[in-house]
Amino acid sequence: MGSPVVHWTVKRLFLLLLMFAAIAGIAGCRGSNRETGSAESQQFKSYPLRGKIVSTNAATGEVTIDHQAIPGFMEAMTMPYKLRDTRILSELHPGDLVNADVLVSQAADGAVYVDHFVVTGQAKPDYRPAVQYHVPQAGETVPDFKLVNEEGKPIHVAQFHGKALLLTFIYTRCPLPDFCPRVTHNFAVIEKSLAAYPELYAKTHLLCASFDPDGDTPARLKSYGETYMGSAAPAAFAHWDFAVSSKPELHSMAQWFDVGLSREADGTITHTLSTTLIGPDGKVIRFYPGNDWTPQEVMSDVAKLYPKG
Repeated sequence: MGSPVVHWTVKRLFLLLLMFAAIAGIAGCRGSNRETGSAESQQFKSYPLRGKIVSTNAATGEVTIDHQAIPGFMEAMTMPYKLRDTRILSELHPGDLVNADVLVSQAADGAVYVDHFVVTGQAKPDYRPAVQYHVPQAGETVPDFKLVNEEGKPIHVAQFHGKALLLTFIYTRCPLPDFCPRVTHNFAVIEKSLAAYPELYAKTHLLCASFDPDGDTPARLKSYGETYMGSAAPAAFAHWDFAVSSKPELHSMAQWFDVGLSREADGTITHTLSTTLIGPDGKVIRFYPGNDWTPQEVMSDVAKLYPKG
């Protein structure tokens, strides 16, 4: 991927200068010593980034990336970003192809970080990432992954063939409001919206898959689900499952759905966000990375699968 030619306007230049000013004032906060008011306690909007590593700078904790256009955020360009976790700097090499998240603080400081790196192609011949990730593409058949739901019953992806399945990944202890809680809230909005259309409701199913088999027992998933559903009735989960896979199955599932996972010393899990709409034939309709998608977008995509008339 070559460096793009950017045609500047006064407005774009002004916005870019503002962002550089915000980045320059950020200190890394995912090292061993965290500052008060660190990124962990802030709310972020996440934008998916895809690009190539140009260089790294250990002194500043920055990585320069030649990236594609980031919808809703900026055009394609080459620029430095502050790493949210500087410990991963040694794992990034010039020429590596990566997927990552650009995190924009919703606080007054407007801080910008880049995090949740997934190396999709390595540049150094002697370097091999521990995990090779796959990004779901429209038309691909989704493997029949197996899980255990909130009732302790085994379920699997293929059992929902014949319906549109909306699948996302969460864990119940997620501390960042704009990550798992935001995605689960979006699912709650979608659940309510679908319920308003009985015919569409009968042709769809929602699934929140946990990537924390050690912590997310069926009982915990059930309690978590009841909180977002606003109901503890047995029928509440008839249309929306919360489930977790075994550890071996989790690795395969996370890799296939491009879910980067890293367990931290404090027990939390650093992760990317991944949501996929699967058609009635078991094939990918659309992949929604990050957290900038909306329930309205998903509802529109689902409605296109079942046009009236």
